[in-house]
Amino acid sequence: MIAAVSAAGCGKEAAQENTASSLNILDDKYRTTYEVFVYSFYDSDKDGIGDLEGLTRKLDYINDGDDSTDTDLGCNEIWLMPISPSPTYHKYDVIDYKDIDPEYGTLEDFDNLISACHERGVNVIIDTVFNHTSVGHPWFTEAAEFLKNHPELTIEEAAEQCPFINYYSFDTEKKDGYEPLPGTDYFYEARFWSGMPDLNLDSSDVRAELRDVLKFWIDRGVDGFRLDAVTSYYTGEDLKNTEFLTWINDTAKELDPDAYIVGEAWTSSATYTKYYRSGIDSFFDFDYAGSEGLIAGLARGTTPAEKYGTSLMVTEHALSQINEDAVDAPFYTNHDMARSAGYFTGKGTEDKIKLAGALNLLMRGNAFVYYGEELGMKGSGKDENKRAPMQWSADEKAEGMCVGPEAMDSFSMKYPALDEQQEDPGSIYNYFKSAIRLRNMYPVIARGTTKEIEDLSGKELCVMLRSVSEEEAAKFLTEAGGADGGNDAETGNAARGDTVNASDTSASDISAFGPLQLLVIINTSGEEQTVDISSDERTARFDAIDYQLMTSDAYASVENHVITVPAYGIVVLK
Repeated sequence: MIAAVSAAGCGKEAAQENTASSLNILDDKYRTTYEVFVYSFYDSDKDGIGDLEGLTRKLDYINDGDDSTDTDLGCNEIWLMPISPSPTYHKYDVIDYKDIDPEYGTLEDFDNLISACHERGVNVIIDTVFNHTSVGHPWFTEAAEFLKNHPELTIEEAAEQCPFINYYSFDTEKKDGYEPLPGTDYFYEARFWSGMPDLNLDSSDVRAELRDVLKFWIDRGVDGFRLDAVTSYYTGEDLKNTEFLTWINDTAKELDPDAYIVGEAWTSSATYTKYYRSGIDSFFDFDYAGSEGLIAGLARGTTPAEKYGTSLMVTEHALSQINEDAVDAPFYTNHDMARSAGYFTGKGTEDKIKLAGALNLLMRGNAFVYYGEELGMKGSGKDENKRAPMQWSADEKAEGMCVGPEAMDSFSMKYPALDEQQEDPGSIYNYFKSAIRLRNMYPVIARGTTKEIEDLSGKELCVMLRSVSEEEAAKFLTEAGGADGGNDAETGNAARGDTVNASDTSASDISAFGPLQLLVIINTSGEEQTVDISSDERTARFDAIDYQLMTSDAYASVENHVITVPAYGIVVLK
């Protein structure tokens, strides 16, 4: 039905009918990324803590590498939250940048994970915490011990004898963001908390160490890095932050020209868009995320539907003006935010959760999904609650179930666990799968530019075109090596299922890209809406529904160019 006049949505009776069209996955930086907190994902050794072996066992859930199946989510990149040795559950205070925390396994387990991911055409990026270390890191412990044992020396004299002192920022005065160093008259910079001393990123020795860290993981096969807390590299100094980001970008891409880098700049778009001058591929798009972001407002109905299209246009234009190679990084929730199941109350709550997830996945760029959001998991308040165990089963003693962080509150999930949702075609899980599949079917969704059709859009409906030119399509195909899910296992990523292999097409054959333009109609209201697309010459040529994302059993329809879109429905025409 996909290629014909209409397509089924995610209703309980026909959720799978949207699977008729084949996938067309390009091997580039425009991906769909699944964020994993290893601690709470899957436990392979029955100690209650998730581990890398557990994640490897559950890769088929994320992506089984076979496009002929419909049993995986379809994400083709994984972001691992910190995996290096650390004294805390969250592991953002690193003790050793070049090892695996024993709770998670070994470097051999990591190598096995990378190999298994690449066999499936899945890239792996790792969290990289360069703003600070743990107070237990040998660099800090040696510096602190030397200062304690040599109170007669000035800081300059001490640093000459112990180079690690210059790895951090010590001072005899209590400055803003500084903590006292026990047993001494010194203070050290620690903007997050006393257990995380900030690195002195002006130090050439520190930069040499960090280059070695990047090389270590690139040599082990990682495909890129997520940079933590980039606005805190130099607090309040955007120009210096940009300079250091430029150094990271240049260093990483000297080691691996294809490395993908995404930065966390938790601030407004007015600031984080400027950081694209560094050459970093992506920065998370915080304007759209969280309980007060644009996506949640659209799903609640408090923000007019038309704002979605206009905002995408503004974002895409702003990034292109700063860095033509910029890849936006849309996300809706992450490990620092309350989970989206708590954003909505009252009638239509589940519909709004689904719609919000789709609005994230319909954005241009590399879209990120936080583990468990596809199940409607709950979690708010303290950070531990936001990192609860992945709900494979409602049975806490089921195989692979984790216990979660020790300080996590006890609370029940609102929606069923995976084992139940898999059997329900109308579940949140199956809706997310359909939304990701749409993204994987049409490269133009993630790579095209947006044009809102203002005359047809309004409070309840957003009508927009997503387009690429022939030249842009050829460029995307060239950069991806053709419409190919990857290369052979020896070079990293496995070619996937029914995607078109680079050897079978040339970049000039843009038919391999698929449709160069799609019409997308989004109903953010709780009522059925109609729109006559014949009234605008840009949309009048679209006469057949190709794909639907429906939050209920209802279906969209088209008659004489009048599109009827059910409540919270999304319709795609080509």
